[in-house]
Amino acid sequence: MIKSVHTKIGVFILIAALLFLMIPQNASGEGVGVSARSAILMEQETGRVLYEKDAYTQRRIASITKIMTAIVAIESGKLDDTVVISARAAGTEGSSLYLKEGEKIKLENLVYGLMLRSGNDAAVAIAEAVGGSLEGFVNLMNQKVEEIGMSNTVFANPHGLDDHENHFSTAYDMALLTQYAMNNEIYQAISGTKVHKAPNEKENWDYVWRNKNKLLTGLYENSTGGKTGYTKRAKRTLVSTAERDGMQLIAITLDAPSDWNDHIAMFNFGYTNYELTLLQSKGVLKNLKEEPYKGRIKLNRDLFYPLTEDERENIESTIQLAKPPQKSEWDKQDAFHNPVGLYKVTLNNETLIKAPLTYETVEKKSEGFWGFFRNLFSLDSGRDLNG
Repeated sequence: MIKSVHTKIGVFILIAALLFLMIPQNASGEGVGVSARSAILMEQETGRVLYEKDAYTQRRIASITKIMTAIVAIESGKLDDTVVISARAAGTEGSSLYLKEGEKIKLENLVYGLMLRSGNDAAVAIAEAVGGSLEGFVNLMNQKVEEIGMSNTVFANPHGLDDHENHFSTAYDMALLTQYAMNNEIYQAISGTKVHKAPNEKENWDYVWRNKNKLLTGLYENSTGGKTGYTKRAKRTLVSTAERDGMQLIAITLDAPSDWNDHIAMFNFGYTNYELTLLQSKGVLKNLKEEPYKGRIKLNRDLFYPLTEDERENIESTIQLAKPPQKSEWDKQDAFHNPVGLYKVTLNNETLIKAPLTYETVEKKSEGFWGFFRNLFSLDSGRDLNG
């Protein structure tokens, strides 16, 4: 059972300046047998790692590279552009859409072909259209690596072929990339598509691409998408996503002889042992009894976290608030500077969540992004507000 919330005022420092900070906690996942050399299971919303096996070792990743190619293309805003297929794209080796030099095709359709059929020719065509050249697009990929925080990843091409030594990632980094990509609705739709048709300019029939992801097309009923991969050096790589009872999971395997079974085993482990638990509903906190905070402190989003049954018995929640101004100042517009505090959730003395709290009844002008975080760091000590 979740313990009752208690409050206290004190000096605190928010180590990571985020509106809503989730701190992933590792789980050993004993009893989950996977064939992969590296594997990870992550909960989408919070980033909590539910299972991992050698998840931070750099390895070759093959065609799951194309997740980054897809999200960079989607975010370019050019999906409606028409792409003319170059000789370089048409001649790309490996898995292919069999595009022809000079053929015209919509960028959006290339992204579908990239994700569903793992077209290496599509990857090069996308790179040239979005980045100006394959090399220019690789620069965009690595810029996105830094943005997402994939600290052990380097991309050297848009398809994952073994044509460069300096092209690698980790299971954990690929989970971070997938978590990022799945926040994009267009990517979600493409990744979860089983069959896509696209006009074929050179023929009197349409392209019909069926997704290679067998989890999505029949092996796992809760599957929502993902990306397959294989090269001789990388071996079998696989990214997949699933959702059940509102909890979205991300599974990654690198060099996995039995990857479909690995992913099913990890998903079943996650859904059997964890539940996405509502720890606190958004809105005004009703347990504060003392002025000036009574009925005025607001949590701006629901707080969820994936927990085991045993963990739910040991959750503790605290509220930390700034020392209020003098009573004579309460009615002044600038007396309270948001955020005025933090809602903190801990498990066995480890912090899971830190979420900002705002003072809602004083109407005031926004202080902007940096002003918001300046106030987070400047909260002073005060007195006990337990009600």
